[in-house]
Amino acid sequence: MAKKNKTGMISTNTTVADNRRARFDYQLEETFEAGLQLTGTEVKSLRLGQCSINESYVGPKGNEIFLFNANIPEYQQAGHHLQHEPTRIRKLLLSRREINRLIGAVSREGYTIIPTRLYFNARGVAKLEIALAKGKKQHDKRETIKQRDWGRQKQRIMKNNT
Repeated sequence: MAKKNKTGMISTNTTVADNRRARFDYQLEETFEAGLQLTGTEVKSLRLGQCSINESYVGPKGNEIFLFNANIPEYQQAGHHLQHEPTRIRKLLLSRREINRLIGAVSREGYTIIPTRLYFNARGVAKLEIALAKGKKQHDKRETIKQRDWGRQKQRIMKNNT
């Protein structure tokens, strides 16, 4: 989980949300760093470490790229009229070249765009790490599980021998 300071807020260079399931279900090929178009209460909720990107996905809409179904809960200290919708569609801020590359890969080559991590950079700006990915087949997932289990067994053996 993210490190918090005395006020309960997340400091810079820390991860707010991580999509660990993406590395298991998809073969990640290339990663991009995208900004997010957020409202004030969304940023405050993120600073408190409240976010889930596990069920979210990224897709094109027109000539832009958007984040769908990411859950950023309401900021409890703000009034009701200032609140945002928790699962609203959020625009990703990318360069035109990156947008064209992502849209082309999705439409022609059968790739999927997966959100992998939401974090605050060194300047304190919320960033979303997205990846171009191809779905893994069931046998690939089994191979990943075998590799992970063998790595754990290897660590246990090395620990016991020392």
